[in-house]
Amino acid sequence: MALAGLLLAAACALSILAGNYAVSLADTVSALTAPAGGEADRIVWHVRVPRTATGVLAGIGLGVAGAVMQGLTRNPLAGPGILGVNAGAAFAVVVAMSVLHVTSLTGYLWFSFAGAALAAAFVYTLGSLGAGGATPVKLALAGAALSAMVGSATTAVTLLDTSALNDFRFWTVGSLTRADTGDLAAVAPATLFGLCLAAMVGRDLNTVALGEDMARSLGTRLTATRVLAVLAVVLLAGAATAIAGPISFVGLVVPHIARALTGPDYRWIMPWCAVLAPTVLVLADVLGRVLIRPEQLQVGIVTGLLGAPFFIHLVRKRKVARL
Repeated sequence: MALAGLLLAAACALSILAGNYAVSLADTVSALTAPAGGEADRIVWHVRVPRTATGVLAGIGLGVAGAVMQGLTRNPLAGPGILGVNAGAAFAVVVAMSVLHVTSLTGYLWFSFAGAALAAAFVYTLGSLGAGGATPVKLALAGAALSAMVGSATTAVTLLDTSALNDFRFWTVGSLTRADTGDLAAVAPATLFGLCLAAMVGRDLNTVALGEDMARSLGTRLTATRVLAVLAVVLLAGAATAIAGPISFVGLVVPHIARALTGPDYRWIMPWCAVLAPTVLVLADVLGRVLIRPEQLQVGIVTGLLGAPFFIHLVRKRKVARL
C-alpha cells in the first residue's frame, strides 16, 4: 500500500509537470512552494493542479464505486458504466443543459446524482423481477438495456438542441480539464460521504459474495446492505461523472487489479481501489497529453482504448472457465 501511495504521488507529480506549455522542474517547484504570480504559477495553479486533483477525486469515486458494485451484484463484469449508472447521470446532465440551460459543473452535480440514483434504482428493480431475485446476469442485462435506452434518448436530445450538443460533446467524452477548485470543493463532501458508506458495508459485501442464503445465516441484513451500497455508488459515481464526464472502464478494471493484489476481502479491495484508480486515471491523462502533441487525447478516450482489451479478456476468461 505504501508503494502504491508513492506511485500515486509520482503520477500526480508527472501530471503537474507534463503539458503543452514548457514549464521547467525548477519553475514548477517554485510555483508550488513560493508562487509569485508569474506565467508559470498561473499554468501550474490554474490548469495543472486542478486537472490533477480532478483525476484523483474522480478516480477514487469510480474505483471504489466499481468495487462496491462488483461485490453487491456478485458480478466481476459490473461497473458504473456496465450497469447504466454513468448513462443515467449523463442523460440527467444533458437534460439540464437543454431544458434548464445549466452551464456550470456545480449545477451538473445535482442532476448527475439524480440520474445515477434513478438508473441504479431502475436496474436493481428490473433485475430483481422474476425467480431468483437480483442475480448477476439479470442485473447486467438490465444495465445493458438501460444504457442502450438512455443512450438513445441522450442522442435524441442533443440532436434536437444544437447548443446542448456543443456543451455535451465536450463533457461526454470524459475529461479532467473543466473542473476548477470551486467545483472540486463542491464534489469532495459527496465523495467523502460515499467512501464512508462504502467502508460501512465492506464486511457485509464479503458475506454477500457467499450467496444470499449464507449471508442471511451469518446475520447480514441484506436490505440495509443493498441500500447503503447503492447510495455509496450513487454518490461516488455521480460525483465523478459530474466533474469528469462518463469515463469508462476504470471502475471495472481497477477492482480486478486490487483483488489480484490483496485477495477477496472487500475491506482491503476498496482501499486499494481508492489508491490505484486515481493512479490509473492520472497516468492515462498524462498519456493522452504526450501521445499526439501538440494536440491532446482526452482521458475518456485513453481509458476506453486501454480498458476495452481488458474487458474482452475478462469475458473470454469467464467463458473458458464455464466450459
